[in-house]
Amino acid sequence: MIIQKTENSRISAFDPNNFSFGNTFIDHMIICEYDNGKWGDVKLVPYGPLMFTPAMMGVNYGQACFEGMKAYKDKDGQVFLFRPEKNFERINKSAKRLAMPQVTEEMFLDGLKALVDIDRDWIPQGEGMSLYIRPLIFATEEALKARVSNKYMFAIVATPAKSYYTEPVSVKISDHYSRAANGGVGFAKAAGNYAASFYPTQLAIEEGYEQIIWTDDATHEYFEESGTMNVFVRINDTIYTPPTSEKILDGVTRDSFIQLAKKRGIEVKIEPIKVKDVIEAQKNGSLKEVWGVGTAVVTTVFQALGYNGEKLQLPRLSEEESYAESLKRDLVNIQSNLSEDPFGWRVQVDHVLETV
Repeated sequence: MIIQKTENSRISAFDPNNFSFGNTFIDHMIICEYDNGKWGDVKLVPYGPLMFTPAMMGVNYGQACFEGMKAYKDKDGQVFLFRPEKNFERINKSAKRLAMPQVTEEMFLDGLKALVDIDRDWIPQGEGMSLYIRPLIFATEEALKARVSNKYMFAIVATPAKSYYTEPVSVKISDHYSRAANGGVGFAKAAGNYAASFYPTQLAIEEGYEQIIWTDDATHEYFEESGTMNVFVRINDTIYTPPTSEKILDGVTRDSFIQLAKKRGIEVKIEPIKVKDVIEAQKNGSLKEVWGVGTAVVTTVFQALGYNGEKLQLPRLSEEESYAESLKRDLVNIQSNLSEDPFGWRVQVDHVLETV
């Protein structure tokens, strides 16, 4: 790895109590270029703009994918990643579907650890605080030709993070727009998936909702995801979540929630969720909770579902009554080193760059 430390650190101007998530970037980034059929050297360099033109193929033809993950700092200043091997596996799954070169484990994990290590002072401490990390791959060849690019960049950037949603939100069950289709790229974290979701979400916001529950493209009879999150439904004391597929992202937080719920002895059914069954459960009082999970949000509890012109209210449970909140607490405690980690999910980041 080639390391170029910044001579102008901005850490002294960073206020961990007053910053903007997604707009505040740490001092360094990882970059690695692909050309002539192979990846070059991984470089840790000062964060900043790169030289590209509007003819860059990633912009014109959409060959771009990314991951979302976090680093956490405990009360003693130790730094941890959470299940980074899952993100490594998934970014390569996305890259393969988009006909892009896959990255090596060394590029991904060593680059990740080096970046988090050198900028560990940027990781805020405290409840709900973390460093959000964005590994990405995108086409960089300068050519207006609708074909697979010959040049790419792998990069990792990061931004300090705090709680995303602090209050329950209202979501609209989609009866027209779909996030993904069979044979498409719904299982990949393709950049275009997010672009396509913005307009329907904007329409839902205009109707008084914060997010959308996406339904299947063929019939709109089944739950798939919610916004940029995997979705969970609790009817009585059973949790339901749709199985992953070529339309549904294999979320790391989703998998963690499932394992934590089973450890608590909660029944989890991974099966298709019919919209009509959820609505019927809301009407008869057996629908206890609906929530979304994802890296950035961890958990977002829904307070109402929009369906057929109605806004159907959901129960407001205490933290002790709520499966969503109690499982979130279990997960955050593991991530933040506040509890034992029986699954081996926590990966400590050592001071590997102290002498650089």
